[in-house]
Amino acid sequence: MAKIKNAVLVKKESFLTSFSNFDFEVAKILVERKYLKDVQKKTISNKKFLEITPNYKNKMPVITDFKIISKPSRHIYANCRDIRRVRQGYGTGVFSTSKGVMTDRDARRKKVGGEYLFEIW
Repeated sequence: MAKIKNAVLVKKESFLTSFSNFDFEVAKILVERKYLKDVQKKTISNKKFLEITPNYKNKMPVITDFKIISKPSRHIYANCRDIRRVRQGYGTGVFSTSKGVMTDRDARRKKVGGEYLFEIW
């Protein structure tokens, strides 16, 4: 998330970051929620990378800020009844559940809880 925010602050068209399936799933959610314009898997000399294209609206970044909830030193879990709306519905919370990575809205709808990764608005 910090790489995305830093790229947005300097108004980069796109940037490369290391590939992992988890990061790819999180990036696909951010594309679905229109925080990112596009994410693609690239292979350069047998190494995999993610090419991430941030989304801008009127030359201003769509991503205002984010807050990391669950950290390696402290994992935060929530069940479906404890999931609250982010910024009165203007933000998005991202969860890692037993059914995959999903937004707070999808987790409430599917009645599944999991590790609360971060909030973005």
